[in-house]
Amino acid sequence: MPAADSTDGGPDGIPAGRAGGAPGAAVSAKGATGVGAGGPDGRPPTPVVVSLMLGMALVALDSTIVATAVPQIVGDLGGFSVFSWLFSGYLLAVTVTLPVYGKLSDTFGRKPVLLFGIALFLLGSLLCASAWNMAALIAFRIVQGLGGGALQGTVQTLAADLYPLKERPRIQARMSSVWATSAVAGPALGGLLASYAHWRWIFLINLPLAALALWMITRHLTEPVRSPGRRGRVDWAGALGVFCCGGLLLFALVQGGVAWPWLSAPSLGLLGASAVLAAVVVRVERRAEEPILPGWVWRRRTIAAVNLAMGALGLLMVAPMVFMPTYAQSVLGLGPVGAGLVMSVMTLSWPVTAALSQHVYRRIGFRNTAAVGIALAAVILYSFTLLPYPARPWQPALVMLLLGASLGLFQLPLIVGVQSTVGWAERGTTTASVLFCRQVGQSVGAALLAAVANATIAARLADAPAPGVPGHLDDVAKALEHPGLLPRAAADHLREAVAAAVEHIFLGATAAAVAALLVLLLVAPRRFPVLPELRDE
Repeated sequence: MPAADSTDGGPDGIPAGRAGGAPGAAVSAKGATGVGAGGPDGRPPTPVVVSLMLGMALVALDSTIVATAVPQIVGDLGGFSVFSWLFSGYLLAVTVTLPVYGKLSDTFGRKPVLLFGIALFLLGSLLCASAWNMAALIAFRIVQGLGGGALQGTVQTLAADLYPLKERPRIQARMSSVWATSAVAGPALGGLLASYAHWRWIFLINLPLAALALWMITRHLTEPVRSPGRRGRVDWAGALGVFCCGGLLLFALVQGGVAWPWLSAPSLGLLGASAVLAAVVVRVERRAEEPILPGWVWRRRTIAAVNLAMGALGLLMVAPMVFMPTYAQSVLGLGPVGAGLVMSVMTLSWPVTAALSQHVYRRIGFRNTAAVGIALAAVILYSFTLLPYPARPWQPALVMLLLGASLGLFQLPLIVGVQSTVGWAERGTTTASVLFCRQVGQSVGAALLAAVANATIAARLADAPAPGVPGHLDDVAKALEHPGLLPRAAADHLREAVAAAVEHIFLGATAAAVAALLVLLLVAPRRFPVLPELRDE
């Protein structure tokens, strides 16, 4: 259904409570949003909201909770050389399934896809807790990720279904808070469970939470029954193609520069195969009656611009989330807890400005609000490179606090805005495409920025004026873990090399923020074509 322009209301045509219908819209007798609202004030039942937050917390928590338990897991199961796939396999499975689940939720409804995702995530958690070696644990983490993809995309879509436009910032801000808190708390919780219980409890604690979410969704979430004639045929060939193409591309990005050089036969072969598969997917999707990745996702300026901007967001987020803890520990000399605090202050300001962003975009529009946020983020990211060496801990912490505030002003208006330009039957696909692009941007960013960091450190090691500096990149991590074993001059030079590498990383993140700003200014329409709220007549 094309997004028609709407002109009554604010600068993006935000409707002022106007009733109206649209072809293909799925609505419920219980509410105005296509799902059962339940309460007398039109808001969804509390158990449904709680279950959505539980689902979001499960996905976010499991993306980071394993990190601090790796020594215990490796000590028990072995497999040190491949343990990184505990993270990569999970994230890869989440990413490549997002478009598939998005389309399925538009075809069959949100509830069955969400129930399937929770059940699969629960099964994966149970299997992970019973793993007998590292290969089995990695395989079961992928099963977890297959369920996590359904959770992440469908929860975000349901948040838009359940609330009218004027209240979406509130629920989306809550979801952002849950995501940020869970992601930051994951390493600490994983370390506590591994130290004082057993690493298997990292996965066992998911069981009661997932079961509770499953029960509440089953009992309290209602959706209108869609007639089989309106569902269309499922594009299973396209789903398989998207899954394989995305899997190969992300596998190449994750392993490139780590398991083998970028210009080696494995990297070039995987990238070439993913390009061939991409061409095949395009051909298949053009012929499909109901494609998994429909062409309108990229033909509509609003959705295409938001996808590109969110891809840039995923790329720039690699700098604070991946490299800031290393900077805090290796350069500032903080412990793991202190390093986590420096990074986590970003999660304090992000939800606050996200919740307040509605007061801004109602005055100046979705695009302009997001442009202001990402412009501020570019300035803040660049300011990190101006910090003195060595910086005091409060200085990078202040940068992270301001960065979170600017990104809250950037991300939420884009998500709320793009979800408001489509009807129920297209919202799952649209939301999934946005999340998919952000995840791909993060994978690309991790590969590109890691290459920048490695090149910077390698150049500094080659020009080391002091003896005792590690001669190879593989030895840097060990040297940084025990800097006291190095001569003082060598340790100082190594810290300066890491500081220079992280500065270059933040310059790359600044470039990504500028790219997102240009996309919003040059590609996104000045006014988002917001649809009127869809209500029963």
